Formats: sequence, structure tokens, C-alpha cells
Amino acid sequence: MELRQLEYFVAVAEERNFTRAAERVHISQSGVSAQIRRLEHELGAELFDRSGRTATLTVAGKAALEHARAALAAAGAVGQAVGEVTGLIRGRLTVGMVVGCTVTPLFVALAGFHRAHPGVELALLEDNSDRLVEKVRAGAVDLALIGTATAPPEGLDALTVVSERLVVAVPPGHPLADRRRVTLRDLVAHPIVCMPPGTGLRAVLDRACAAQDLEPGIALEAGSADAVADLAARGLGVGVLSESMATHHRDRLTARPLDDVDTPALLALVWRSPHSPALRELLVHCGRAFA
Repeated sequence: MELRQLEYFVAVAEERNFTRAAERVHISQSGVSAQIRRLEHELGAELFDRSGRTATLTVAGKAALEHARAALAAAGAVGQAVGEVTGLIRGRLTVGMVVGCTVTPLFVALAGFHRAHPGVELALLEDNSDRLVEKVRAGAVDLALIGTATAPPEGLDALTVVSERLVVAVPPGHPLADRRRVTLRDLVAHPIVCMPPGTGLRAVLDRACAAQDLEPGIALEAGSADAVADLAARGLGVGVLSESMATHHRDRLTARPLDDVDTPALLALVWRSPHSPALRELLVHCGRAFA
């Protein structure tokens, strides 16, 4: 039995899919499948039911999962302990970033960390905020930049890096462009272009509408601020963005704060404690970059 086999087993169990697990551990799907088969042969039992579209744990697989996680954690702790004693930080960190959100300080932090600790392999993945939170909780992602409308997710440590109000973004000549005050009721009278569910901006919008018993007419959804702005500029709907997002498009869009939406859209770094020396060092770089 090899540690890599346990790593692949845990990846398939958490992703419930051999293809996604292979992407996560950076080898081919056939390689993951072969190693899982070898592990099953050694254990004398099938760990996954492969009859459906998803890879479902068998009774034997469920019994093995927590022990596999514990074995991987123990192996990681050995390396961390030696690294702390010798002053070397090694290993691998997976960093998550909410789709469509380019935050330069995060890239600055990653670059600075890489220069200081080249022995640590870095992986970066994009997903929506809800899924990133679950991956951090499950240990599949070490640190994630998420969008949220509320306080940090329960059970996770967090650092808020951006807190901004929502604005509507419209092209010149739009009825809302000449208004000094724009309310949520004014907004929902028009088709809306916004980010999809699972993003912080959308969560703020949906909760604000629900609080006033309003039904927003979502005409189009786009995963990036640039796409929302471009669609709004072409007259396909009123864009909903944060203040800084709209600033980048002020040459073609007029931004007006939503006067009666006080809840800010937040960008936050989230992670699970206790954490490794590598993550501790990355957090130091993030603190500097976002300061």
C-alpha cells in the first residue's frame, strides 16, 4: 500500500468522479484508476461502486476513507515537523479563487511566496464561492478567495480583503443614468445582467430583493465583471457590479449606488485551522499584499 494510492482514493471519494480526481492530483484518469484497482486488490475489496455516473463509496470504501485521510495527515505531519526544525518549508498548497474575479494582490502574494519557498508546489483553481468553501472544509483546498454577503463561513478562519457596495451600471442614455438616487425597486423594473448564484455579488442582490419582497428579472448571467459590463454596455440589461468593478468601465458605463442596499459585497480569504507551516507563510504574504 502506497501513500499515493491513498491520496488518489481520497481524491476520488471527495470528487465522486475519476476524471475530476485525476485533474486534482495532476495525473491521467487511467493512472488514477490503475492505482485504485491495485489498492482494491491489496485490500481484497472494491472501494467504489462504478455502475452509476458518479463514483460512490462501497461499505468497504466508507470504512477505509477516514483511515486513509488520517494516514495522509500523519505523513504530512512528519514532513512539517522536519521542515519546522530545519527551517525548510516543502509540500503543496492548493489555492482557490472565485470565478471571474481577478485580484492582483493575491497574485502578488503567490509570487512572493514562490520566490521565498520554491520547494512548495502551488496549484490555483477557479470555482464558485459556495463550492470553494466546501472544498476548504473538506481539505481539498488550503486557502480560497471567495465572494460572500455574510460573515465568514462557519468553522473557517477568514480575512476580509474587499468590502464594497453594489452599484448599477448602465450606458449613456439609459433611464437610470440621469438619476441621482437608484433604489432596488428602480432596478427590478429593468432586465438585469449579473453574476450567477454562488458569487458574493449575487448573494447580496438576492438577499436584498427577498428582504423587500421583490422579484429581480435576471436577463443574463456572466461569470466575470468584464462580461457583465460588456453586456450592460450593449444595452442587454442593467449591470450589477461592485464599486471597484464598475470603475474599470467608467468610459462607457455610468455607475449609481443602490441607495437602499447597505449590505456590502465581501471578498475574503478563508482557510481551515490548524494549518501547515506552508499555509502560515502564505498567509503572511497575503497579509502584506492586501495591506
